[in-house]
Amino acid sequence: MVVSRLARGGAKKRPVYHIVVTDSRSRRDGRFIERVGFYNPVASGAAQSLSINAERLAYWEQNGAALSPTVSRLVKQNAKATA
Repeated sequence: MVVSRLARGGAKKRPVYHIVVTDSRSRRDGRFIERVGFYNPVASGAAQSLSINAERLAYWEQNGAALSPTVSRLVKQNAKATA
């Protein structure tokens, strides 16, 4: 099954999460099909904290990819911020 979830990156105590589309059997930070955005929970100042390519994410959802609960929350948050 294909799923959209977060993959952790960044340095120790400075996480940056990539929103990726991957096979559900892959490791959290392992192989992925496509990177569709990022989330930086510790962004400060003018740094961008959330970016999602909604067009590509919608494409994957139409083709059967499931959203993890956290990615679903971030998508709703991004839609609210852009509206």
